[in-house]
Amino acid sequence: MSGPPPKPAHLRQRTNRKPGAATIEAVENAEIPEIPNPDKREWHPLTLEAWQHAWESPMASQWLETDIDALGRVALLWDAFYKAPDVKFMSEIRLQEQRFGLSPLDRTRLQWEVTRTDEAERKRPKPAPARATGTDPRSILQAVK
Repeated sequence: MSGPPPKPAHLRQRTNRKPGAATIEAVENAEIPEIPNPDKREWHPLTLEAWQHAWESPMASQWLETDIDALGRVALLWDAFYKAPDVKFMSEIRLQEQRFGLSPLDRTRLQWEVTRTDEAERKRPKPAPARATGTDPRSILQAVK
């Protein structure tokens, strides 16, 4: 074998590891703050549900108290959309939700990796059973006349 010997395993560095990546997990029984409501509006039920889902998500563990006002503005957009659906609200919601990692693509961009708890793994659908080895998957094909 030519060249220098390989480095010991404990000294090797993976090139695909992101240096600033954070692993986050859901916080059990976290307190959900009230939606900032400066104009005392009556919230659409779907807005309240979206607010609760956002604060029960693992990403909420990364948000600071100062983020509540910005998330309140997202809630105003959700409410406006649910009361009068319009594409202009959808595009603004998408832009604002990016800041808080509310979609898988946003979490990738923010370098957040969500760990799955035992309960989440139990709820996850089971994969289909593997085929027995040695069976030809083409055996179910038939000629069409």
